[in-house]
Amino acid sequence: MKQLLFILSLTGSLSFAQNNQRWMIGPFQKADAANPILEAKAGTTFKCPVRNEVVNWEEKDVFNPATVVRNGKVYMVYRAEDKVGKYAGTSRLGLAVSADGIHFKRMPEPVFYPDNDFMKKYEWEGGCEDPRIVETEDGRYVMTYTSYDGNLARLCVASSADLIHWQKHGLAFGNFIKSTRDFWSKSGAIVCRKVGDKFVATKINGRYWMYWGDQARLYVATSDDLLNWYPATRPTQADYKPLDVSDVNCVAVATTRNGKHDSRLLESGPPAFLTKDGIVLIYNGMNYNQTGDGNLPEGTYAAGQFLFDPENPTQLKDRSENYFLKPDKPYEITGQINQVCFVEGLASFKGKWFLYYGTADSKIGVAVSKQK
Repeated sequence: MKQLLFILSLTGSLSFAQNNQRWMIGPFQKADAANPILEAKAGTTFKCPVRNEVVNWEEKDVFNPATVVRNGKVYMVYRAEDKVGKYAGTSRLGLAVSADGIHFKRMPEPVFYPDNDFMKKYEWEGGCEDPRIVETEDGRYVMTYTSYDGNLARLCVASSADLIHWQKHGLAFGNFIKSTRDFWSKSGAIVCRKVGDKFVATKINGRYWMYWGDQARLYVATSDDLLNWYPATRPTQADYKPLDVSDVNCVAVATTRNGKHDSRLLESGPPAFLTKDGIVLIYNGMNYNQTGDGNLPEGTYAAGQFLFDPENPTQLKDRSENYFLKPDKPYEITGQINQVCFVEGLASFKGKWFLYYGTADSKIGVAVSKQK
């Protein structure tokens, strides 16, 4: 083990916790020689259809990417911000492609953005944020993303045949909201199975499943078509009082922990997927020093892993004892939001795992692991 640590000290960070449980994915090593692999870029322009003017659409920050493997390459859909408007930047989604999982070539214009369409009231002017993408049985792509109008973040769905041209399908919980009140929702990680290097959305007990949320609780939802989603809810009780706007009687499948890196908040990472041990969901946890890990700075985002029952996705079987990825590089510690490693993209590529994450809400990094 000492020899392994010495070798890794020369080539990159050993970022995985020593208490790795058998079912977990990893261990991961940050690609220090290449990181950050994507940064803000001032020279790319785009004529925003809402503003009707040209903007430097990825000038401020790039972060929180989704990834898929397509035609032998890694495709990354990433969040980018300009510097315009009352929210100090509107978010759009760019596309970059890599032949090795490390070095990416970007398309000059965003592939997904607020427009003068039926989603404008939800997407303007905060924008379109934090994508997660899965493949369907027939080779299409379904993307969950967050719209932000300056008041509420709402989980939304879009689809594409080529990752370039997208169709918006509206709010993920739109039909559910018709029978309740509107609420804050984010971070939809759809359950998949790994088919070669593809992550294909798969039904369990006749339904698709999705983990979602960015609060003290993690929630679950189901769908028949990957487009219209319904949160699992519990019966309303006369004495029940929602703790926050995102609750809405939703069933929690995991909660924060005292004394740990995830004491303040839980948020889904990349799409969850079935393994021989169960459903693995990599997630992001936020630290709160008064009740959390005193060795981590206040507000730190670090990554952990959940294991859910493969026959009952609401049943949590196990979770990582500690974080396995934390901010420890200057570009992870300082940025738009300090002390952040936010994992969101996972690719199975050339016999390795490539885990992509936002660094301090400003840049994009990657950590790599051999597949077991």
